[in-house]
Amino acid sequence: MTSTNPTLDLAGGATAPPAGRRPARRSSYRAAETRRKWYEIIGLTTPAVIVYVMFVLVPIGFAFYYSLFRWRGVGPPTDYVGFDNYVLAFQDPIFLDALRNNAIIVFGSLLIQGPIALGVALLLNRNFRGRTLFRLLAFVPYVLAEVTVGIMWKLLLSDAGTLNALMQAVGLGGLVQAWLADLDIVIWTLLFVLTWKYVGFAIILLLAGLSNVPQELNEAAAIDGASWWQTQRHITLPLLGPTIRIWMFLSMIGSLQVFDIIWVTSVPAVRSLGASATMATYMVDNGFFARLWGYGNAVAVILFVISFVAALIFQRFLLRRDIQGAVTGRAK
Repeated sequence: MTSTNPTLDLAGGATAPPAGRRPARRSSYRAAETRRKWYEIIGLTTPAVIVYVMFVLVPIGFAFYYSLFRWRGVGPPTDYVGFDNYVLAFQDPIFLDALRNNAIIVFGSLLIQGPIALGVALLLNRNFRGRTLFRLLAFVPYVLAEVTVGIMWKLLLSDAGTLNALMQAVGLGGLVQAWLADLDIVIWTLLFVLTWKYVGFAIILLLAGLSNVPQELNEAAAIDGASWWQTQRHITLPLLGPTIRIWMFLSMIGSLQVFDIIWVTSVPAVRSLGASATMATYMVDNGFFARLWGYGNAVAVILFVISFVAALIFQRFLLRRDIQGAVTGRAK
């Protein structure tokens, strides 16, 4: 005679529940776990999304809206001009000079700061006495405030500044220049100041990348008879590629949006002629001080679009391999 209790066998012992009950319980647990994870994701990302929308997307939308009007900042904008502000910007030779100056700063920063930072980082990565002090000195200019750097170099490079006085004192009076007033050399002077300021950041970033290069590879190469230069070329630099590309991306975007050092160091009269203007300084000069708020917003939108497109192109062709590698590694 069998037992009527489905959970008991003939000896009265416990048996497993019916087969259909366990999968249903497991699927409900998985559904609850999935809902809990989504609640966590929504709860953690909602504040960041709200902040991003309020302080990034909404201002961009308002900037584009105001750029369609001829508006001086008083009362609501009513004089709709469409895309005339954009046309005026590209017809202004001063704005075109600002575009050219931004391009000079972008390529100059990559071609000058990059090799200098890489060479110094490779040297500072070697063991020698005083290495920590030299690392600190290389990073000091970057931690200084941009306004401080601008004022300091403006005093040094003025017509009666320290640099010209020093050149005259050592018999190099023929090299004395109006470093910040000569229309032909002012942008190169500002590029030197920017290089002095930001090369320390590139050095520290590359040193961080060098610390992740396995020392065993260098030792194996030395055992195989490779010289120091061959080791750097065939082992260190390829492994340092992702760090170099990240620095290039940050340097490019920063150079497109550079404002503070240019604004503080340059002479307003020279900047108004376009010799030392950038898109950011042009936007402030013609939007804020000239009270052409609609036109200034159009310049801001142009700056945003150029930076955004440059970032997309850089990510598409240079950072894609690094991003795919990071995603693949995380998926594994």
